[in-house]
Amino acid sequence: MFSSISNKLLLSVIAVILCVFALHFTSILVLVPSLISLFKWLFISALFVFTYKKNNLTAWILFSMPLGIAIGTEWPQLASEANIFSKIFLKLIKCIIGPLIFGTLVVGIAGHGDIKKVGKMAWKSLVYFEIITTLAIVIGLVAINFSQAGKGISIPKSNSTEILPIQKPKSVSEIILHAFPENIAKTVAEGEVLQLVIFSMLFGIALSLTPIKEKKIFLDFAESLSHVMFKFTEIVMYLAPVGVCAAMAYTVGHMGIGILVNLFQLLATLYVALLALVVLVFIPTAIVFKINILHFFKAIVKPVSLAFATTSSEAALPSAMEAMTKLGVSKKVVSFVMPMGYSFNLDGTSLYLSLASVFVAQAAGIELSWEQQISMVFLLMLTSKGVAGVPRASLIILLGAMAQFNLPVEPVFIILGIDELMDMARTSINVTGNCLASAVIAKLEGEYQPTNE
Repeated sequence: MFSSISNKLLLSVIAVILCVFALHFTSILVLVPSLISLFKWLFISALFVFTYKKNNLTAWILFSMPLGIAIGTEWPQLASEANIFSKIFLKLIKCIIGPLIFGTLVVGIAGHGDIKKVGKMAWKSLVYFEIITTLAIVIGLVAINFSQAGKGISIPKSNSTEILPIQKPKSVSEIILHAFPENIAKTVAEGEVLQLVIFSMLFGIALSLTPIKEKKIFLDFAESLSHVMFKFTEIVMYLAPVGVCAAMAYTVGHMGIGILVNLFQLLATLYVALLALVVLVFIPTAIVFKINILHFFKAIVKPVSLAFATTSSEAALPSAMEAMTKLGVSKKVVSFVMPMGYSFNLDGTSLYLSLASVFVAQAAGIELSWEQQISMVFLLMLTSKGVAGVPRASLIILLGAMAQFNLPVEPVFIILGIDELMDMARTSINVTGNCLASAVIAKLEGEYQPTNE
């Protein structure tokens, strides 16, 4: 059952956005635009009171979006000046990328114990994770290429490569060579995400093969680094309402309120693509492995609802593990596959990243060939690992992908405005995918004894 508070908050925000959108165009047709403006700010004031009473970060982020739209329509010049706050927020997010990816990938690879001991279950899980994640990314690419949600947006060229300016390799051999680091300090400084991922994966494998005494020392450091960066991200996220408000105000003031049409198209594209993932991948997978679909979805209602309401996969983990155990998956499989899936099986996030990356290219008027998009699939498949517990982790990975393919970051300002609404859906799919993964691996291991419920 979805949280009634979250439902009311979501419905209120959508209603206010629609009202602001409608009132703007209504003001063109009536003789009293000042009265329309008054009504608009009354709506914003009412939403502020509601948000103040709830007083949590999610509520403030959602409130900041219609506030930014209103500021952008009323005072475009002020909105242009306020853009500095969204830039500060994105710069702080950028500085998290290096240490966060390194820490989480090293812990994700080396922290599961001796690979030889976990044996067949580990390899079956990894193969399954990569197949499903890749399918999710492909569905995202197909959906955004079909909807063309980013087309028609006019992005100012002056700031198009301001945050992460990296030159894209020209040939296949250069792309392959460019993927491998020669100096890790240079890699981090220049934001070369793929090089950092490869270094971190090799480092994690090497660490897993190191004797326990030496391994523990650095594994503890990597785990501590991950926790510190999680907290660092939490601190930065307190600036998110200001960043979202400034981004929306600048976007609407600079490009007009028509940009909301593209935003709603992007939001609809994501939800349709996630539904397609469930129908075309999750349900057939359950059928192939003879998992009772009705019993499965009934069992995961609580953890998925919790993930949707909190936009946190981590918050839903205990509930999800309990639900799968009750469904008949052995505790041994659940305790191994679920935590591992939180590092390697982020289906909703992976789909979103592929979709959002192409949206950015479309918004900038850049045509990506299918070869480039396939390369992007590979990069996103690697960089999305190990960051499920980080608020707005997808934003961090998205900026890294923009750098690797030399895409502008201005459209990220646009996505930032509706990221909260998108995060609800993709987090729910992350949890659903990991619950299904535990059931599939249990079937393969003969550790699934379905209950009579």
